[in-house]
Amino acid sequence: MDDERSAKFEAAYNRAYGQITAYAVRRCDSPQDAADVVAETFTVAWRRVDELPEGPEATLWLYGVARKVLANHFRSGNRRRERTAELDAELADRYGHSPDTQVELDAIGRAFLSLSDDDRELLSLVAWEGLERDEIAKALGLSRNAVRIRLHRARRRLSRALASAGVHVTAESRLVPAETPLGGAL
Repeated sequence: MDDERSAKFEAAYNRAYGQITAYAVRRCDSPQDAADVVAETFTVAWRRVDELPEGPEATLWLYGVARKVLANHFRSGNRRRERTAELDAELADRYGHSPDTQVELDAIGRAFLSLSDDDRELLSLVAWEGLERDEIAKALGLSRNAVRIRLHRARRRLSRALASAGVHVTAESRLVPAETPLGGAL
């Protein structure tokens, strides 16, 4: 019995470690914080190995655990400040070479940060993690229809925030210019 549990955990760990680590790294300000989140995520998985689904479903389950671990991590600090710093760093890395777009990138960053934590997380799961609606539903413990509705509303709120910031939204790229950090994925 113990060997079965160990094998189940090891299979999930080997399959999902890279994805969960990338998920944590994109959301934490430091590699140490990301490592703590990953370690805690897999500690929870080990403790709850009987609840751990088999196969690819385990990765989605681990995204849900990692999300809750991150929420606990951020509860102790100023989450808004941390998210702003992370987004600013990513924008600077991607677009530091084109100073003519800095004003628009700042507006995009502010518009994204003006959204609720839930809207930002949902849009990030689509844009950064590349998850589909059914995968997001499993990771967040929601129905696929609830994800569809929430995603639609989050996109609409982001679109309104972008419009008020003077960023033009187009049907082809969603954001102008097309190579914006949130890309056409939103």
